[in-house]
Amino acid sequence: MPAFASPPNQQAFHEQVWNIVRRIPRGKVAAYGQIAKMIPPPDGVALETYAAFAPRWVGGAMAACPDDVPWQRVINSQGKVSERAGAERQRQLLEQEGVEFDAKGRIDLKKFGWSGNDDDVPQQPSLF
Repeated sequence: MPAFASPPNQQAFHEQVWNIVRRIPRGKVAAYGQIAKMIPPPDGVALETYAAFAPRWVGGAMAACPDDVPWQRVINSQGKVSERAGAERQRQLLEQEGVEFDAKGRIDLKKFGWSGNDDDVPQQPSLF
């Protein structure tokens, strides 16, 4: 299995990640791996290779996201905010949205996890 430090077309992958994260409603969270599963493997990347590297690629996309992406809504698969600079700010932003943490710093993904379904997102009126 070849190692991929980043996706073959990094910008295209990042754009796909950011578009998905923009759909996560306020008060909901999604895991890096969950977002990765919503994006098909890039051309030339085997499924098992993609499964191994894609969550890290999502993390890279989130580290480079533009200001209009609600980055705080992406957490790790354990339901925690990943340890890094900015982790406390992420927790504060999520708590302001009504997301609750338990005594071990975990979020109940059954209660606050995003299904990936746009039915979870309030619809905006059409401009047309």
